[in-house]
Amino acid sequence: MLSTLRQSNPKIFNLLMQERQLQSESIRLIPSENYASRAVMEATGSWMTNKYSEGYPGKRYYEGQQVTDQIETLAIETAKKVFGADHANVQPYSGSVANFAAYTAFIEPGDTIMGLALPYGGHLTHGWKVSVTGRFFRSVQYELDPVTGRLDYNRIEDLAKQNKPKIIVSGATAYPRIIDFKAFSDIAQRVGAIHICDMAHIAGLIAGGAHPSPVPHADAVTTTTHKSLRGPRGSMILCRQQHAAAVDKAVFPGMQGGPHMHTISGIAVALAEASTPEFAEYAGQIVKNAKRLAQKLLEYGFTLVSGGTENHLILIDLRNKKMLGKKLSQALDRAGLVSNYNTIPNDPAKPFNPSGLRIGTPAVTTRGMKESQMDQIAEFINRVTNHVEDETVIGKVRQEVVEFCRAFPLPDTFVRPIV
Repeated sequence: MLSTLRQSNPKIFNLLMQERQLQSESIRLIPSENYASRAVMEATGSWMTNKYSEGYPGKRYYEGQQVTDQIETLAIETAKKVFGADHANVQPYSGSVANFAAYTAFIEPGDTIMGLALPYGGHLTHGWKVSVTGRFFRSVQYELDPVTGRLDYNRIEDLAKQNKPKIIVSGATAYPRIIDFKAFSDIAQRVGAIHICDMAHIAGLIAGGAHPSPVPHADAVTTTTHKSLRGPRGSMILCRQQHAAAVDKAVFPGMQGGPHMHTISGIAVALAEASTPEFAEYAGQIVKNAKRLAQKLLEYGFTLVSGGTENHLILIDLRNKKMLGKKLSQALDRAGLVSNYNTIPNDPAKPFNPSGLRIGTPAVTTRGMKESQMDQIAEFINRVTNHVEDETVIGKVRQEVVEFCRAFPLPDTFVRPIV
């Protein structure tokens, strides 16, 4: 894939090969990371990099769109089919852009939005104070139950009745349980709000039938196209037909200009892959792997927020281990296990060095790992945790991880079947 680059820019080529080696020889446990197929990467790096296609299929502001219109239409129609949506916009550059566009499609500056607070597993763009979404709109943030670590829908409804938000956002970046999207929809209807779901983390699970879908219950649904969906780094907005014009206008010209047609090409390929039986098997295995990994971590004495997982991620509360998340995540990284430190509900530590560690199973599942491999990964994590200051032990684990990974080649070494 990089033969020409090797000749034209050997420095960048060598750096990219170093990154590939890192990805190949590491156990990637960040829940938002994954491996795109060779087909997705080829489409994303194609001639569509050269195109400007401002507007929408059939309504462009540039000529020469004979092919781009077909590709974007394929991406739209496949997204609608995979997720059962009335309408799909595949142009947003990122999940953050998609979220802001979705808000502006329905409400005005200064109106109230309500989302999950960042320290409790929400995203910056769900109205957190340092995000433009928390400055452009009046933001009210709901939290998790302090005892169970789960969403309390009665308390969320009480908060909504008190504040009368125009938009209620469901979805999270660090919530290990199934979200009741109908409950959010019911709350929104009772207070006269729009329900927008951010399903970025679990889109692949939903596409594969391993998690309930928000599409029947939300006015609009945003998602990234990488993470568990295994596409390129882009985004989509799905919505009901009556909101299609407002959503499209909010994306273009409201938020951005020309769409990234090379990314949309990759999205079209990824969505085709997501419609296969193999993808459904992968999505189900993600959840099986996460549950098995959680079970083994509990057996090693780790404390898990909410007591376990029902999706792709696990949030570890490290306070009983007498350490902070940053120290452990850095030690794990040196051992070849890539994770991220993360806040936990009611975290007494600071956000840049919190008490939690967030891990997930999409990337390892893509490489073909199953429950027995989760047992070994849990043992690696436990060993590093117990010897976080011992570089000899960490180095030994690193050697074992490299050997462990050899049995599970990266997916860019083969071509995935698509329909």
